[in-house]
Amino acid sequence: MALQLGGSDPAKLAEAVRIAADYGYDEINLNVGCPSDRVQSGTFGACLMREPATVAACVTAMKAVSTVPVTVKCRIGVDDQRPETVLPDFLARMVSAGADAIWIHARKAWLQGLSPKENRDVPPLDYELVYRMKRENPGVFLGINGGIDTLDKARAHLEVMDGVMLGRASYHNATLLTEVDEKIYGDVPKAPDWDAVRDTMIAYAEGVIAGGGRLNHVTRHMVGLFQGFAGARRYRQILSDATKPTAGPQIIAEAFAAVDIAGGPKVQSLAEAQRAAV
Repeated sequence: MALQLGGSDPAKLAEAVRIAADYGYDEINLNVGCPSDRVQSGTFGACLMREPATVAACVTAMKAVSTVPVTVKCRIGVDDQRPETVLPDFLARMVSAGADAIWIHARKAWLQGLSPKENRDVPPLDYELVYRMKRENPGVFLGINGGIDTLDKARAHLEVMDGVMLGRASYHNATLLTEVDEKIYGDVPKAPDWDAVRDTMIAYAEGVIAGGGRLNHVTRHMVGLFQGFAGARRYRQILSDATKPTAGPQIIAEAFAAVDIAGGPKVQSLAEAQRAAV
């Protein structure tokens, strides 16, 4: 379980790392990839690709107080930067600062003219550049991100890269993660214990509600859980009732009951999962 931090002040980030230590995270990641206007105004995220010295200072400060690996997630560049020039220098600085791994979203970020959503799709992917960075830095852990929406694609990238990051694919179609141990690590196939998932989420929702939250604060992140299953549409319809002020955790049980879990999922790409969720 990794914690991602955003910022550009080495002292504040170091303090955040100290606070995080009590929560038992396995990794602390610095965000140098988000193109949102809100994060630009706070001088963190993708705009820091223009300030590699600042990012290096942040990593050094974080490493000095961290008891777990400190990593960086970045883009290949922003705006009119030339990625083939910017990215090698950026990686070298991160390694010198002590970064334990760098995760690269293989797209530029356009800070002006594109929305955060468009920045996830419109700039072209440049996997070959990221592959070249790995070939030139064999001793550095480099992971790849961007446009990877099936485990078969992940396995293909792992022939070159040290790791693969699934973002929207795992959010919109979380069930694909149940096959990671089998398809990536060669473990014996094991069916998920969906009853345990249901009961765990009900108990978690009860705690959120008891603390003053609402059921939809939990269920809105469960919408993609059964993409490809028969009954998934009805599942989503039932979860939509969680927005009602009086909604209780029993809605989760009702939604699970609408799914033909035994029938299993169809294989879906991210695009198919997103269309199904609309």
